[in-house]
Amino acid sequence: MINEDDFLDPDDHPWDLADQIACEAFELYEKGQMQQALEKLTRAIDLNPEHGSWYFNKGLTLDALERYEEAIEYYTRAMELSGEDVEILNSLAVDYTRTCQYDLALELFEKIESLDPTYEPCYCNRIITYTELEQHDKAEQMFYLAQQIHPNCPICFYNIGNSMFTQGKYERAVWCWEKTAQLDPNHPQIHYRIAQACWAAGKMEAAKEHFLKELRNDPGHIERILDFGIFLLQCGDLESAKEKFNRILELEPDFAPAWFYKGEVALNMERVEEAAEWYERAIEADRKIKGPRFRLAQICLQSGQKEKAIRYLNLEIATDLDDPDVLLSMAWMSAQLGQLDSACRCFLRALDEDRLEPAAFYGLALCLALRGEYESADQCVKQAISLMPENPDFHIAGAWLSMRQRKWDLAVQRSDLALEICPNSPPVKKACRQIRQIVWIEKAIEKAVRFPPLATILKIRSSLKALFR
Repeated sequence: MINEDDFLDPDDHPWDLADQIACEAFELYEKGQMQQALEKLTRAIDLNPEHGSWYFNKGLTLDALERYEEAIEYYTRAMELSGEDVEILNSLAVDYTRTCQYDLALELFEKIESLDPTYEPCYCNRIITYTELEQHDKAEQMFYLAQQIHPNCPICFYNIGNSMFTQGKYERAVWCWEKTAQLDPNHPQIHYRIAQACWAAGKMEAAKEHFLKELRNDPGHIERILDFGIFLLQCGDLESAKEKFNRILELEPDFAPAWFYKGEVALNMERVEEAAEWYERAIEADRKIKGPRFRLAQICLQSGQKEKAIRYLNLEIATDLDDPDVLLSMAWMSAQLGQLDSACRCFLRALDEDRLEPAAFYGLALCLALRGEYESADQCVKQAISLMPENPDFHIAGAWLSMRQRKWDLAVQRSDLALEICPNSPPVKKACRQIRQIVWIEKAIEKAVRFPPLATILKIRSSLKALFR
């Protein structure tokens, strides 16, 4: 390998050489050759470690390589050498946001604002920080402050669009991102983001149009092809979805999610054996992938292979799956298979602190009741009722649990609440009638035990007299 030092004039000052190498690094950066640019900058800094702008440039290059923690080190060093430069401070604050160090990011943005209140990026980029913190009012405030300085900043509209999307305000997100596309038609992934928002808003034709625009701009982007395939699958266009997943496998044959979704297409086409084959291929490609084992468990259960279904289900539960809907489905299947401990674990995992599912509390209550843990089960039913008080099934379950704890009057009260919610529902009326009948019988039995018939009393008395003669 030829060493560039072989071509150096021994009379050249190393700092002159460092300048030359730094210029070469900049040219490589502009061409998108980030790794080569990084190597050149490292060499330049080795020759002249006191040049602050090179540390800044190295931070930018590391950012382009998504090595944010390392970039922070070089921005910090650049600031030490160059002083409180707003561009360096801004880049450092952005990377603090990227690495979830939000307090440090906000501190630096406020510092920039104090140094130069007209520096628009310190407001524009703060939108992202506040969005990440779910402080959307402050994000919107930063947007309007940025607008006063630069009313046609496409990045500002893009960033506030992210805030709108996170809040579920999909139509407003679409408007913001369309504004971004108008101001900067080449903004990265803008049609993809519009497609996602249209999809979430139920505007399927518009979503499809923007997916196609995005893929025309970047036809080989695997993650976006995958999302488009999932979109088509959801729309019921199974052949088109299948074509997208096959396209991914042409580009990357071991891409496990594409095998999984090929299985989903086959399952929707009722080609069960083919679906099972693709699910197995997904597992072969990535042992940690979530989903295919659960599908295989469902297939085995439907074909009567109970033991095999349990094995696949337990393997799926062992993954770090965190989708509440899938966890609920797995929990109910575990309960159906008599695996109450596994069912309880899945119901508990479905109870994410940001999304308390009443169905998860209800399912957990039923499993605990089957294990004889009636008081704990009752607490879970109460939680389900607090989240969805209009569901009659929860009140009926509470009534049955009250009976199990021999709280007869409470059982009747709870069944009456269910009847108030659905007074004309035959199943609810039948359940309430059964509860009242059982309560009446049980209370009669208890009364009979406390107050036995006269013949029994006389018999006991004669036995006592005989005992004391």
